[in-house]
Amino acid sequence: MNRQELQSRTKKFHVDVIKLCEDFPRNAAGFETAKQLIRSAGSVGASYRASVRAKSPADFLYKIEIVLEEADESHYWLEVVNDARLSQGPEPERLIKEANELTAIFAATDKTNKSKINKVR
Repeated sequence: MNRQELQSRTKKFHVDVIKLCEDFPRNAAGFETAKQLIRSAGSVGASYRASVRAKSPADFLYKIEIVLEEADESHYWLEVVNDARLSQGPEPERLIKEANELTAIFAATDKTNKSKINKVR
């Protein structure tokens, strides 16, 4: 997967999360969960986009680690949505799978880049 495809995929993830949250109950749990989930999902795409403009390999690694944390946090919030049944239908399950895949992609990227940096030293 190239950089542009991954940028598009992370942005689509954010948009899909926003759409999912539109159907949450209009109560404190729905609002707060939507807020947390939308922020973490948005940070996946925005932080990945920022990583593309990294100033150095170390800066890239730092930014990828942020993306990894946010993807994992999004995964957590989507599990909460699913377990609390804040949204019905297959969409939470699909987004949990996507968050898991994004987490795996960025974990692999993190690991690869750490090994590259360590070889240079």
